[in-house]
Amino acid sequence: MTTNIYNHRIPDSTHDEYTITFYHEPIHTLVTATPSLVDAWISQIESIHQHRLNRLIVGLDIEWRPPNAPQIVNPVATLQLCVGRRCLIFQIVHAEYFPYSLWNFLNNPLYTFMGVGIGDDVAKLRRDYNIGVASYAELGRLAAEQLGAPELNRSSLKDLARRVLGADIEKPTSIRRSNWDDQYLTDPQVKYACIDAFLGFEIARNLIQGFDNYN
Repeated sequence: MTTNIYNHRIPDSTHDEYTITFYHEPIHTLVTATPSLVDAWISQIESIHQHRLNRLIVGLDIEWRPPNAPQIVNPVATLQLCVGRRCLIFQIVHAEYFPYSLWNFLNNPLYTFMGVGIGDDVAKLRRDYNIGVASYAELGRLAAEQLGAPELNRSSLKDLARRVLGADIEKPTSIRRSNWDDQYLTDPQVKYACIDAFLGFEIARNLIQGFDNYN
């Protein structure tokens, strides 16, 4: 997989900024637990894509700390969103409160949130934080319909990336099962979280006609 990460080393405790390059595509990534920065990110996205707000597609994914005992169920630690080449990793577990702008964004029925296993992710967000998502769609089902390939209905993100984008991705178990509720995420965690949300967006963009030229 051709993926690199550059940490901009922002001298500010409220956030970190990264550029993650995926097959030569730069993805500008904000990592934060600060609600006002989430407000600003959403405002920027809606400004950039104001001409398509009636049909916006958004990659969505979540991560949480794996349980250390069978009866333990840890809450969602990070919520990742991606539109075009801009990704937000919101450290919800460390946030003082859930931004109203983000509540509105997730509950806008004109925005469709895309991902693999997204129904389970949406259900966990609701269980853990009572946060709803108005409109979402499963990538595998979309791929099966658009490509006339029913076997893709239950495909993994890795399989869909290869089939739709011709891209090979790595999903190391050591990263997937790492401590996502740490205050400071590692570069490999940021890269993993960003790419999952980006692929949710990018695969959908390639499957749905009329969604070219996102920035």
